[in-house]
Amino acid sequence: MTNHFPSLFEHDYKALVIGASGAIGGAFVAAFKADPHCTHVEVVTRSTGGFDLLDAESIQRQAALCAVSAPYQVVVDATGALTLEGRGPEKSLASLDPALLTKSFQINAMGPVMAMSHFSKLLATGPAIYAKLSARVGSISDNKKGGWYGYRAAKAALNMLLHTAAIELQRKNPELKVVLLQPGTVRSALSAPFAASVPDLLDPTESVAGLLAAMKSLSNKAGAHYVDYRGEPIDW
Repeated sequence: MTNHFPSLFEHDYKALVIGASGAIGGAFVAAFKADPHCTHVEVVTRSTGGFDLLDAESIQRQAALCAVSAPYQVVVDATGALTLEGRGPEKSLASLDPALLTKSFQINAMGPVMAMSHFSKLLATGPAIYAKLSARVGSISDNKKGGWYGYRAAKAALNMLLHTAAIELQRKNPELKVVLLQPGTVRSALSAPFAASVPDLLDPTESVAGLLAAMKSLSNKAGAHYVDYRGEPIDW
């Protein structure tokens, strides 16, 4: 079968996928396994080592387990949650719940940056990529419709956290590329409650093929990139 996923590197490399049980995470795993240049794919899910974005110690423990197969040339964090405790994004100020706002920040911003603080240590020196799924709604300048308070704010915070971390990490490795990825609206459990309003849902493999192509074409720059699955930059 022909591999329709582009290879990130022209040499052998190792990949690590966090959140591999989700639709997009699973497609990343499949892409890396189909790439003859990828010699090892490490996967992290909730069932591996008790990994939990709400538990900083579990993140550190999981990174220590993954260190056995390090260094990795690419780390992909495909975690995230839109529906929390059975409730979808808020549509009005009146529907805001402090507990759910906090949990959205924990899962979509705080947990991922804590994961980056530990898993980035497993990256190889020289050319390397740390990629995190974000969302277009995390763009402050692109917000034309309002609503989705917690998810928007958490993704905007995520973008700032990883951009800041990129600046720090690149002082040690100028060849490191950090990228926040907008995968499009993908056919998945996360998007299922909102799929009816989207005319052209993407298949996870289609999204990941685009994301890999976008990652492959990234230039070296200070800080993080913020791009969609077509490789188009998104305004912060």
